[in-house]
Amino acid sequence: MKKIRTRFAPSPTGYLHVGSLRTALYNYLFAKHNNGDFILRIEDTDKARFVEGSIENLVKILDLIELKYNEGVFVDNDGKISQKGNFGPYIQSERLEIYKKYVDKLIKNDYAYFCFCSQERLEEMRKEQQAQKMAPKYDGKCRGLDKKEIQRLLDKKTPYVVRLKTPQEGFTEFDDLVYGKIKIENKVIDDQVLMKSDGFPTYHLANVIDDHLMEISHVIRGEEWLPSTPKHVILYKAFGWDMPEFAHLPLLLNPDKSKLSKRQGDVAVENYLKKGYLPEALLNFILLLGWNPKTEEEIFSFDEMIKRFDLSGVNKTGAIFSVEKLDWINGTYIRCMPLEELTELCVPYLIEAGLIERIMNYELRIKNKIQNSKFSSRGGSALGWKIQNSDKEVDFDYLKKVIALEQERMKKLSEIGELVKFIFVDKLDYDKDLLVWKKMSFEEVKNNLELAYDELEKIDEKDFVKNNLEEVLRNLMGREGIKTGELLWPLRVALTGLKGSPGPFEVASVLGKGKALKRIRKVIELLR
Repeated sequence: MKKIRTRFAPSPTGYLHVGSLRTALYNYLFAKHNNGDFILRIEDTDKARFVEGSIENLVKILDLIELKYNEGVFVDNDGKISQKGNFGPYIQSERLEIYKKYVDKLIKNDYAYFCFCSQERLEEMRKEQQAQKMAPKYDGKCRGLDKKEIQRLLDKKTPYVVRLKTPQEGFTEFDDLVYGKIKIENKVIDDQVLMKSDGFPTYHLANVIDDHLMEISHVIRGEEWLPSTPKHVILYKAFGWDMPEFAHLPLLLNPDKSKLSKRQGDVAVENYLKKGYLPEALLNFILLLGWNPKTEEEIFSFDEMIKRFDLSGVNKTGAIFSVEKLDWINGTYIRCMPLEELTELCVPYLIEAGLIERIMNYELRIKNKIQNSKFSSRGGSALGWKIQNSDKEVDFDYLKKVIALEQERMKKLSEIGELVKFIFVDKLDYDKDLLVWKKMSFEEVKNNLELAYDELEKIDEKDFVKNNLEEVLRNLMGREGIKTGELLWPLRVALTGLKGSPGPFEVASVLGKGKALKRIRKVIELLR
């Protein structure tokens, strides 16, 4: 049985699109599910769109989310690009001689031809076709040039491209593992440019040659390439090569069913990671954009993804990219994460929010951790390191308590600064009306807070912990006949200044006796 080999072949044009990440993920999962190889190839033949540093950034992102490939393009710790594998080069701009050899073969065997049409003529042709509401297609002017005329134009160094000579009659058909049998009339297939005037191949020529020479068994790519596949099938037949299996993935859509694009929101994987979406949660979310496990399950470990993934589960219809769904999945991962690991990941966001400052190179160490974090384990321990804010040092154990307050509510790491800001600030801005539970008067609020203050003041600092605080205050409510909301609502607002926040017992415990009593006293004075 032929070994399964898949490839991810992005163009280095800037950021990594979330749709491209899905393509990479599906290729990876399919290969690993079938004990095959996953290859990274760089398709950089469109020099006008090349962005410096894109290859390095791409490899960094794939490494961060642990889509490990067997061969292809790698970047070492010093930022140097290298290539490993038996089918290189894996960068298309380094394969120009290979493409030239094969395009010459196509011309020799009358499967391709020189086209000397100027850009002006082609533009005029397209305008006429549009005016007649015809599909844009090369009109074949150079298709019938005789050898003598071709040589004359070549001798004059007339600029040219090489075009595919598509059959004029009959059909081209192929089987797609997602969409089934596809059959296209040859007369509607364009004589696609294979080699550009600068000597660089187009996608159509290069990817067919590379996929064959690299022994790719399955071409898994976006639906946008489905209309081009008949041209690729014609090329495989022209070369006399066996075709790989094709599988085209449904489009990613905005909630309004329009195609996902950066005009309507973030599409760069880098931006989602910077916002604090965990790599494993992002992969889990992207897995479900076009693939159905045929169960109600929605949360999958990486090993489960590999075990369960099969192309038969890929949908034909477009997949809605819902940020709300991504938030839910990411929040689920955050809630399940070990507190120490979560705290380490939150540190850069707390620093960015200006709530803490590092000492002993803490900030640098943690930033390296989050940039190089792995799916399976981020490892390491920050115990004993110190962080400081404007007026005091806070050890890591204390910071874990702060993060624990919001672990259940956090949807992404970037929210942590705003969520726990009330812990670190010295002064809160209170909305008096927010202190009132239902139909209470301000006087009732003040009296209840005074009772709570008196009880809390009696507790030793070492006993100022959640369970003890809850016992003391619930006993107070029982003795005084105070309803739960009438005490705990204004108490929580007094401690946080917020409409929504963790409970008062947890908050008071983290604030500590001194700071908690100071905030309660401030509100009492405000209500006098």
